[in-house]
Amino acid sequence: MTSLNQNTDSDAAASGPSPFAAISAPVGGERAAFPPAAGPAERGIGRLAATVDRLRTQLNDAETTADARALVELAKGILMERLRCGQTEAARQLETLAGRSGLPALELAADLVNEISNDPLTRIAREHAEFDGVHTPYQEPGPDAASGPGRDGAADREPPPADADLDDIAPADADVDDTAFDDTALGGARSEVSDVDAAGRASAGVRLRTAESGVLGAADTQAAAQSLKQHALGPLGATAVAIWALGTDGSLMLAGHAGFSAAEARRWRHVPPYVATLARRALVERRPQWVNDASDQALPSIGLGRRGGSGGRAALAAALGGRVLGVLEVCWPRPVDEPSPPVARQLEALAELCAYTLDSGVAGEDAPGAATAAGRAGDVRLTDLADTLLDAAIILRPLHDEGRLVDFVIEYTNEHFVDPAGRPRSAVTGLPLLEAYPLAAEPGAMFDKVEHVYATGEPFSSEQVVINARIDQVPVSSVAAVGISRLGDRVLLTWRLQDEAARLATLLQHAQRLGRIGGFEENLVTGETTWNAQLFSLYGLPPTAQPVPLSRLEAYAHPDDATAIGRFLRSLIHHRSAASTAFRLQRTDGVLRYIRIVAEPVLDDAGLLVSVRGACQDISSQHWTEIALAATRDQLAHTEQEAAERNRLALRLQRAIMPPAPRPIDAAGLEIAVRYRPAETDHLVGGDWYDAVVLPTRQILLVVGDVAGHGIDAATDMVALRNALRGLAATGAGPAQLLSWLNTVAHHLNDQVTATAVCGLYDPDSRTLRWARAGHPPPLLVRDGRATALPLPTGMLLGVVGDAQYGEQELTLRHGDTLMMYTDGLIERKDSSLDQSLEHLRTAAQVSVSALSEQLDYMLMHSNADTDDDTCLIGVHVR
Repeated sequence: MTSLNQNTDSDAAASGPSPFAAISAPVGGERAAFPPAAGPAERGIGRLAATVDRLRTQLNDAETTADARALVELAKGILMERLRCGQTEAARQLETLAGRSGLPALELAADLVNEISNDPLTRIAREHAEFDGVHTPYQEPGPDAASGPGRDGAADREPPPADADLDDIAPADADVDDTAFDDTALGGARSEVSDVDAAGRASAGVRLRTAESGVLGAADTQAAAQSLKQHALGPLGATAVAIWALGTDGSLMLAGHAGFSAAEARRWRHVPPYVATLARRALVERRPQWVNDASDQALPSIGLGRRGGSGGRAALAAALGGRVLGVLEVCWPRPVDEPSPPVARQLEALAELCAYTLDSGVAGEDAPGAATAAGRAGDVRLTDLADTLLDAAIILRPLHDEGRLVDFVIEYTNEHFVDPAGRPRSAVTGLPLLEAYPLAAEPGAMFDKVEHVYATGEPFSSEQVVINARIDQVPVSSVAAVGISRLGDRVLLTWRLQDEAARLATLLQHAQRLGRIGGFEENLVTGETTWNAQLFSLYGLPPTAQPVPLSRLEAYAHPDDATAIGRFLRSLIHHRSAASTAFRLQRTDGVLRYIRIVAEPVLDDAGLLVSVRGACQDISSQHWTEIALAATRDQLAHTEQEAAERNRLALRLQRAIMPPAPRPIDAAGLEIAVRYRPAETDHLVGGDWYDAVVLPTRQILLVVGDVAGHGIDAATDMVALRNALRGLAATGAGPAQLLSWLNTVAHHLNDQVTATAVCGLYDPDSRTLRWARAGHPPPLLVRDGRATALPLPTGMLLGVVGDAQYGEQELTLRHGDTLMMYTDGLIERKDSSLDQSLEHLRTAAQVSVSALSEQLDYMLMHSNADTDDDTCLIGVHVR
């Protein structure tokens, strides 16, 4: 997809202030000057481009003037009604009031409209007035933030009360001049409009009312989108806007756009219902969507593609009277934060304006407005449609209170209507839905389903819906098949109540289908055999075929099962006792099925056998499952035997290299004790290792490590890394270099081993420990009775990449210090973080004991690890 269309002005502003410009930002930027032409051809192209640019600017100015004229004319009409004067007198009054208040005529016109309407736009304008001159997340602070042409005194004046009379503002006997408010006067207002916009000081009231005039007067949704961008969204820093119409099938259609190229709009003219976009998410979640940077989102949308399109985005559902008709999507050129409540409410009001446009039917033939208009034209035929249905049907009309959907009125019930509470049609028709069925208001009940269908237009149907009603205050529940559809601005609700016999028959039919069971009954007196539909399916016969009597059952069975079938028939017919058997059914289509047949005899009053009834069940799946299970058991036993042998081998190898409690080492003023605790479960034998060895340089190598995985592979990898490190340590290199070499060894092993390790070299002459780590927990230093974790040098896991660098730290040990090096099996818990586990280990290490070996035993005993992993622990005490 191509990116948003950005002119040179928006590109130049990329390094400027926040993309949410101040509310008083200019609607249109300055036109870029053309560079001097280099020749006659270039001068001709330059003149043509300048002419096109000038004409485009004049067209935008004309549209702005037309929208402003509509707002001024509306204010004049208000004055004519309130002052009971003519058009000329109203024009004079408006001009006089504008001069006295120091406001532009357009600003005063917006205030008058807000004063009379007191609608959401009025409240938003008043809310923004409180923010004038105040720094918000959408306005860069500056020395002139609250001043400028057309705003003298606007920031300081109190908004007029909602119930103020215009006579308090302009008395009827006010002294006015004699000039009519004609085109010349309007031209002055037009000049003020231009000045206000150019100075970037148009108030929120002016912008919103001008946008409202432009949207409501637009010839189509495309013009409405352009008006929104120019008057309301442009001053907020937005560079593009898209108005999506919600189709009856849940698809989204691009009904109007501004700021996108024509090619981009053609690509996005229709979005199928299954495509997840930002606009779709706003519809599904039914709340505004704010995106800081669209390039970080996985959801596609218009203007986002291979060549850019990053920046902030907002998507808001366009709803009207509880019905969601589409989505308003707004784009900014740069990342933005979530808007403040005043700006968010302004965007929500603009989304509602879009809903009016979509509902008016100007969005095109495929838009929901056109569908709504057609639905309204067909309201008179809804009753005829309901009467043609064989199920109970009611027509619901939405009931609103101050624009909010509160209930539905039962406008009509058809002649097949059956009330769950037993009331006649006349007692229900005309009632609100929640009054007729109060229990429908429960969460997830009927009212929620009707409201969702009305809001989204998505039809609903279900075979099993519980309808709750009351009979003399006694709750009564009925099960019905329910269908709900939105037709225009009405909702058609149909249901078919299920009686007990029909419900049980349906339940039995589904049970037989799921259990692959077919029933039969054979009358031995008349010779008539009756099958249900499922038994025909088991035999692979069409429903029109003749049922197979029991006497011919052997002909359809495998020859090897003839004895079992004969025994079954003798028990059933001759001994007159219930019997069952299993046999292989050879169907006419060549399919072999395993069938279990169960039957019982039916006797008359004289004890004579008159019929046999029974059932056949297809147990083919069970049969093959039992065969596969038997084979799996054999294979599992063999695998368990092999795994146990491998685990025993790994455990012997591990214990041969690392005994659980070797004797303490006393070397160069250090007492070194080691503990190894294997995993409790044999199959969890891991790759933990330790090493403490005196090198030829008299330095002491101290290492603990942990190879990823368990079993024989982990044990053999552990042996390879331990022996490799011993050999590398003989070179005299430092711990960081040793880990770097060991990483190369691990990475190039056949199975690419990964492991963690801590490697330390202790110099007895200077009592200095140099150490490095590769993704391993930090050692603990116990000094003066207090345990602390050493700062971590940088270092990634061994074996992840072929070439890795490791940091190194140096620590000077004192007399009486104890150093603890361990693997993660000592601290890991499934329900605790690493920091919490380290804190528990630090507390255990601070417990005073008489000997180093006893301290290691105490730490192993009081470890709170719960992963059943093997554990290595090295304790180093400085004498």
